[in-house]
Amino acid sequence: MIDLKTKKIIVTGGAGFLGKFVVNKLENAGCKNILVPKIEEYDLRNINAIRKMYKDFQADIVIHLAAVVGGIGANRENPGSFFYDNLIMGIQLMEEARLNNIEKFVALGTICAYPKFTPIPFKEENLWDGYPEETNAPYGLAKKMLLVQSQAYRTQYGFNSIFLLPVNLYGPGDNFNPKSSHVIPALIKKFYEAKKNDDKEVIVWGTGKATREFLYVEDCAEAIILATQNYDKSDPVNIGAGFEISIKDLAEKIKDIFKYNGRIIWDTSKPDGQPRRCLDTSKALNEFGFKAKTTFDIGLRKTIDWYIENVK
Repeated sequence: MIDLKTKKIIVTGGAGFLGKFVVNKLENAGCKNILVPKIEEYDLRNINAIRKMYKDFQADIVIHLAAVVGGIGANRENPGSFFYDNLIMGIQLMEEARLNNIEKFVALGTICAYPKFTPIPFKEENLWDGYPEETNAPYGLAKKMLLVQSQAYRTQYGFNSIFLLPVNLYGPGDNFNPKSSHVIPALIKKFYEAKKNDDKEVIVWGTGKATREFLYVEDCAEAIILATQNYDKSDPVNIGAGFEISIKDLAEKIKDIFKYNGRIIWDTSKPDGQPRRCLDTSKALNEFGFKAKTTFDIGLRKTIDWYIENVK
């Protein structure tokens, strides 16, 4: 087990939604030397900026959370930049980490890396059984290449890197921008505004039949810390809560919390995305003792409460 208190740690994306929770947990664990690189100083798409960062802050551990992400709409509009930015960041960060003798590199993948029609629950060994769902394949494949790099580098160089596959995250501080948000914040914003404006209907993308698994962001941060401390293999590990809910049931749940009395209109001209998502989370439990603690109903209410308190 790594004693993180004695380590110098870089958390890319540490000012972001998930990153803030990871940094907070590290600080609560007694970590004193944490660098959260800001894009103004270290644009991680630029190899010279990465080299400067590693020179300025001689880290022991890198936790790579930085990513260009978004929901179905953002993925459809920006497949090229989502592919390039995520791929170039990860590949160069890991290569320069190796050259700088970084002790451990923690790479975050994405559930979007799984094949479109993966048997439920998704098991790590299914990861290469087909092509990802088309709308987010460029993003998913860019992140998936970090697994290839991680395994190749361990084989050739003995480089210690791990690859985690988190499911869809949600929680306080999520991205509620309708142009780039994921489904939970997007629906919360829609129902909040419909209730406030007394709208008679809310339009939701797709058929509502697709299912998703959601992990509370603080639980994901806990999983990352546990894996950083205790896991030292390049085999991928799912990080999730081990349940699924249809988008229809999710919309109805949020509607009920807001006590909204209007109708839900399903815009079936818009895509559903991947038909089903639900992870087998047994490996995370067996390898480093992670099990999600926050029930979906509690996490959803905390997220909605945060949004109501912070909405502008």
